[in-house]
Amino acid sequence: MTHPTYPHLLEPITLGAGPDALTLRNRVVMGSMHTGLEDHPWDIDKLTAFFTERARGGVGLIITGGYAPTKRGWLKPFASEMTNRLHAIRHQRITGAVHEAGGAIALQVLHAGRYGYHPLSQSASDKKSPITPFKPHAMSSKEVDHTATAFAKSVALARKAGYDAVEIMGSEGYLINQFLAARTNDRDDEWGGSAARRMHFPVEVVRRSRELVGDDFPIVYRISLLDLVEGGQTWEETAELALHLQAAGVTVFNTGIGWHEARVPTIITQVPRGAWRSYTARLKQVVDVPVCASNRINTPELAEDILAAGEADLVSMARPLLADPAFVAKAMDERADEINTCIACNQACLDHVFDNQRASCLVNPRACHETELLLTPTMRKQTVAVVGAGPAGLAAATSAAERGFAVTLFEKSPALGGQFRLAMAVPGKEDFAETLRYFTRRLEVLGVDVRLSTEASADDLAGFDQVVVATGVEPRMPDIPGIDHPSVASYAEVLSGAVVPGRRVAVIGAGGIGVDVSVFLTHEHEDLDDWMAHWGVGDPALHVGGLTEAKPRTPAREVTLIQRKATPIGIGLAKTSGWAHRAVLKQSGVTQVRGATYDRIDDAGLHITVDGASHVVECDTVVVCAGQDSVRGLYDALDREAHLIGGADVAAELDAKRAIKQGTEVVAAL
Repeated sequence: MTHPTYPHLLEPITLGAGPDALTLRNRVVMGSMHTGLEDHPWDIDKLTAFFTERARGGVGLIITGGYAPTKRGWLKPFASEMTNRLHAIRHQRITGAVHEAGGAIALQVLHAGRYGYHPLSQSASDKKSPITPFKPHAMSSKEVDHTATAFAKSVALARKAGYDAVEIMGSEGYLINQFLAARTNDRDDEWGGSAARRMHFPVEVVRRSRELVGDDFPIVYRISLLDLVEGGQTWEETAELALHLQAAGVTVFNTGIGWHEARVPTIITQVPRGAWRSYTARLKQVVDVPVCASNRINTPELAEDILAAGEADLVSMARPLLADPAFVAKAMDERADEINTCIACNQACLDHVFDNQRASCLVNPRACHETELLLTPTMRKQTVAVVGAGPAGLAAATSAAERGFAVTLFEKSPALGGQFRLAMAVPGKEDFAETLRYFTRRLEVLGVDVRLSTEASADDLAGFDQVVVATGVEPRMPDIPGIDHPSVASYAEVLSGAVVPGRRVAVIGAGGIGVDVSVFLTHEHEDLDDWMAHWGVGDPALHVGGLTEAKPRTPAREVTLIQRKATPIGIGLAKTSGWAHRAVLKQSGVTQVRGATYDRIDDAGLHITVDGASHVVECDTVVVCAGQDSVRGLYDALDREAHLIGGADVAAELDAKRAIKQGTEVVAAL
């Protein structure tokens, strides 16, 4: 029966032909994510629970994190691999559980190449990656041949392990991509030199894999549609490669955008939704097998639109399934407004993995912790008061209601959200509004008694069994002469719209908030074409690697961003997205000053001293982003035990990840 709202997204699809063809219950693919649980045998039960919860949530096909076909292909020392029969037997626990939950699962085979974070790394050439400290060994012709066979053996082992398909990782700048691009392949043997010979390796990987697993077993190949690096592939080369791979036995093409070392963001929140769909549509015109769209697709509506437009046959959503394992089930049940949407922040997923931590999710701290962070039904009916409806309070209130507590949520302002409401005003962070939409709907569904515009007192809380105080933070105003000058405003006043800054603005404080405020002050509305132009994304049919000259931005205001520290501005920003935020500051012409002492503020502007010399930053408005102070007057006034969480507990740099996790954990322990 055709679904009334998502007829294309929730339609089954059969991959391949013959008796072993794989029929998926819908077109949703949970794309590959390395979680950190893949790397240790003792974590296999946790990994199984992670995948099983997504299978129960209705996803059509799950793709695992990457497993190396050889030890030299490890992502890091002793990382995940699929190289022997014992590995295959161990994985039967995963595949069996996913099948029992009604799902299908594919193993991704990935050779890191020069991205390997270990001294054994190898690549087509010995050119060092800019994102790892190790120079790779240039593979001999025999080593290349053996590695192609090793890929095929891993594919065969995956079938023995009970996987329904495999995905061969040929994008994102990993080994196969390194063979394909002149940037990283300067060989003069059969595996390099001309574009045709650079394609030899991936074609052999697929051909040998198909020989070992037969005609019916689905082989997904993740192809790089847009390298976004100098010396990358042209569109003509990509299209030719796709046809060769299809002839060699590829069943489905999944799509990848950008190498990890690319200086163009491809998945973080500032990337417009669906930014790369047209490239998938272009590939679909080339090949005769199904094509899967990916990157910055986070709602069922957008996924349905891509499929309905004929731009793809499947849609890959990786992090959205971290954020909400029941994504598909909610869409199926016409409850899309209850989906906990991925906001593409990277803070708990990619940032964790690149820092050698287990992945999770800012908006769903249970992700990858399904066996540990449990919201079990309460055995004793209790009343819970939560004071404050920022991220910490919202997480606590909804988690408590899920456990069966009777919850009352007090919020002194007329709207939910706290600091998140400010964050979503920043250009490129509009998706943060989705989290507030989710929590608002969740409170309704769970029947939480929400009392807005109500400042709770100690007396109001006297009758509750449990009290959680999440009263948040307030902007800190530093002790600078003239801080009460009419030109001065806090970041909260500016982001909320209470104060409209003038044409020339000085921003005091260059942490995460100062950077966000600078982006807010300099940006006006831009569409997808504007965004592409500012980042220098071009047509790969005209520009090698899809890179062209970036178009300068015209900032809405003149902004000077100032910090006391002498360290580079933005150095403390998140690992996988901070570089992009720093790049936006540069694109927007933000003047950056570090090592400054704030002397005074007067009609002339902001007076500072740098390296012993006095300067005046002439400005119409001074925006203060100098940190926050915890608001805990209520907590201090209570004469009873209470739980203090979020910014009210620790008023460091605003940290929604910690706040939501703490709110969930406190309630889980009640």
